[in-house]
This record gives sequence, C-alpha cells and structure tokens, in this order.
Amino acid sequence: MPIYAYRCDDCGFAKDVLQKMSDPVLTVCLSCGKPTFKKQLTAAGFQLKGTGWYATDFRGGTPPSTAVPSGPVEAAPAKDAAAAPAAAAAPAAAPAAPAKTE
Repeated sequence: MPIYAYRCDDCGFAKDVLQKMSDPVLTVCLSCGKPTFKKQLTAAGFQLKGTGWYATDFRGGTPPSTAVPSGPVEAAPAKDAAAAPAAAAAPAAAPAAPAKTE
C-alpha cells in the first residue's frame, strides 16, 4: 500500500497516511477539522535499476552484490602488425627435400 502525504491549507498540519489506491482522498483535517486537507505531490520512493525486470531476477541466480556490472564492455586493444616480430608474422619455411639420385 502506498503512503500519501497530506497537508492542511488552513492550519499547516501535515501527516503521511498509509492508504489503498482505491481509498477515497482525505479532505477533513485531523487537527483543526476543516475541509482543507489536501494530498500533496511527492517523489516516488523507489528506483528501477538493472538490466531488466523478470520473474526470475535474483531467484537462484547471482545475488545483486556479486552480479556482473551491466555497463559497457571495452574491447581488448588490437595488436599492431608492424610491432609483431617477423618470425611470428611469417610462417616457417619447410626444409627442401633432398634430390633423388639413381
């Protein structure tokens, strides 16, 4: 159930009230009894984080404290062909076969 913030425009009394979404809005101030009790607009009390929201998130899987970060993955730097040794760059030549004499 959500918590709603209310404030009286007349006396300034403020109160957070735990209500169902289907409950009627309170209008009578709990302090002064006047019909100037109004619901305030407040920020949400939760944040959506992660790669997705599925029924299987964190069930039997990796807990959030040891999860792999979902940020961008940097590729390994490419090897420079000019800096590689000549022996590694060219395949070794096979020895010549001896000539046949008859």
